[in-house]
Amino acid sequence: MLQAKLLNQDLHYGVVSIVGMPGLGKTTLAKKLYRLIRDQFECSGLVYVSQQPRAGEILLDIAKQIGLTEQKIKENLEDNLRSLLKIKRYVILLDDIWDVEIWDDLKLVLPECDSKVGSRMIITSRNSNVGRYIGGESSLHALQPLESEKSFELFTKKIFNFDDNNSWANASPDLVNIGRNIAGRCGGIPLAIVVTAGMLRARERTEHAWNRVLESMGHKVQDGCAKVLALSYNDLPIASRPCFLYFSLYPEDHEIRAFDLINMWIAEKFIVVNSGNRREAEDLAEDVLNDLVSRNLIQLAKRTYNGRISSCRIHDLLHSLCVDLAKESNFFHTAHDVFGDPGNVARLRRITFYSDNVMIEFFGSNPKLEKLRVLFCFTKDPSIFSHMACFDFKLLHTLVVVMSQSFQAYVTIPSKFGNMTCLRYLKLEGNICGKLPNSIVKLTRLETIDIDRRSLIQLPSGVWESKHLRHLCYRDYGQACNSCFSISSFYPNIYSLHPNNLQTLMWIPDKFFEPRLLHRLINLRKLGILGVSNSTVKILSTCRPVPKALKVLKLRFFSDPSEQINLSSYPKIVKLHLNVDRTIALNSEAFPPNIIKLTLVCFMVDSCLLAVLKTLPKLRKLKMVICKYNEEKMALSGEANGYSFPQLEVLHIHSPNGLSEVTCTDDVSMPKLKKLLLTGFHCGISLSERLKKLSK
Repeated sequence: MLQAKLLNQDLHYGVVSIVGMPGLGKTTLAKKLYRLIRDQFECSGLVYVSQQPRAGEILLDIAKQIGLTEQKIKENLEDNLRSLLKIKRYVILLDDIWDVEIWDDLKLVLPECDSKVGSRMIITSRNSNVGRYIGGESSLHALQPLESEKSFELFTKKIFNFDDNNSWANASPDLVNIGRNIAGRCGGIPLAIVVTAGMLRARERTEHAWNRVLESMGHKVQDGCAKVLALSYNDLPIASRPCFLYFSLYPEDHEIRAFDLINMWIAEKFIVVNSGNRREAEDLAEDVLNDLVSRNLIQLAKRTYNGRISSCRIHDLLHSLCVDLAKESNFFHTAHDVFGDPGNVARLRRITFYSDNVMIEFFGSNPKLEKLRVLFCFTKDPSIFSHMACFDFKLLHTLVVVMSQSFQAYVTIPSKFGNMTCLRYLKLEGNICGKLPNSIVKLTRLETIDIDRRSLIQLPSGVWESKHLRHLCYRDYGQACNSCFSISSFYPNIYSLHPNNLQTLMWIPDKFFEPRLLHRLINLRKLGILGVSNSTVKILSTCRPVPKALKVLKLRFFSDPSEQINLSSYPKIVKLHLNVDRTIALNSEAFPPNIIKLTLVCFMVDSCLLAVLKTLPKLRKLKMVICKYNEEKMALSGEANGYSFPQLEVLHIHSPNGLSEVTCTDDVSMPKLKKLLLTGFHCGISLSERLKKLSK
């Protein structure tokens, strides 16, 4: 019904407002609706607004999704976004709007969704008045709790989710009745139902075990949701509870990378590898994250090319529970909780800031932070590092600074930064420009350094003093003489590292890449090379023996290589990312034999390249970003004597240049294709009938 409403060309004001209490499934319904209709529009965007929104960040997110260029964003984000949306037919989903003030800011940029252009807006809110204010009375769609039979139907589906025999046939009548009572206590709230089912799946399917859960839920239906969520936390293994509480450090609706969580848990020593256990700490941490998702305490956001969790988020209700539990156990605090109480401040172990004013006021009060272990700052204020200079943070082992301003901010990182001798995890994200001091040489326990690609941060060579370094994500924009990758007999270098530790190296400049790097760093799993030259192509093509652990390779070319790359001898590489500004010829030997995901950026795509891609035997995901197409029509069908893309499941085309038609005219080619994604600018691209169905 909502789909038909939004696609109705006579709709006077194109807004649908999905409203209702928390946990009813507003976001689930809105996202399903959005995905059903987005291909009917020229551009689309999905953004999470949440309780503490920043209009600039939301508009920037929309701009990137609808394909506004980086140059236009930097010139004038608001004016250029408004101009583009006035002439494009768009659909935008604004999820979880709490109040009308943020809409008053956004509507100055977002054109009205009237019938002239045919643009549409979907919003979700727990407040009906917000939906009424934005879209009018006719826009409202109020979700209600599920009726008892629908509740039990959902409960049954989730209980038997992983079973071959999806029925109650083998259960006693008493167990079925207990199940109905448990579902009933959830008050018809889907979130409570799925979380309860996730908890019960981890228990014996017996009357005794389920009765204990039922008794713990209380007798009032209206209390069911809160009690169920708390009960699910208490049902977690003790070792997993602090991992769950870590989600309280992030803002509501924040999409969190699995890489970040896993490495912060390791830095906190929540994940301990016992002697005799050959599994890496990262693998054990991934097990914990998978268990949290299986219990429905955490929501899966994205998967990787091989089905692993790439990113996740937590529902608002569970986030509130998480914050409450974290405060009760002194696991975490916000600045508001500890103002005016020196005793509380002295006990602080973890703190997070979402507000610049609160952060500045807190640091200005000269707090005693001797026990602080974790500091999260989501800020626009470049002076954050100056405030930090007043403190030693001798026990701090996790530091996360996320700068959300759209312009480049130069920061001075004080030399006292080197006093954080316990620091194990460092993440700097956003438009930050500066230099880490040489005193970083004292940070010998660092395990993860993650510096966002937008940041112009210079790392000193002292970074290699950390013998425990496992992950380095960093783009070196400095001069060759000042690069941390420079080889010198006076300073430590990348070859000073213990050969068993480093797993991620993103990105090393081409001029510092040597053959011995692949032989020495024996556990290197992910490698990125910036500015790939002919010599590097030759090194990669002729390296013997090939690295046994390397699974992900990313290559950024700045010029045309005359050497033909040959990665056919790398059986372990399953993910390959190639970024080139010019034409590069690739034959079948250019690709690893077991490649699962391939990303091509700024490539010239012609029939020759397409013919090679069609033959890759294990390719499951192909992503082509801002590629130029020599021919307007891209034919995905196989040749006369064979079929194409035998394992391909996802084809993603982003902002194509020169492409007007994508076809697949037979049922034999791409037998496993499940999804076709067209994102960014893709105006007027026509699809054959089969592909149309897969692009919904």
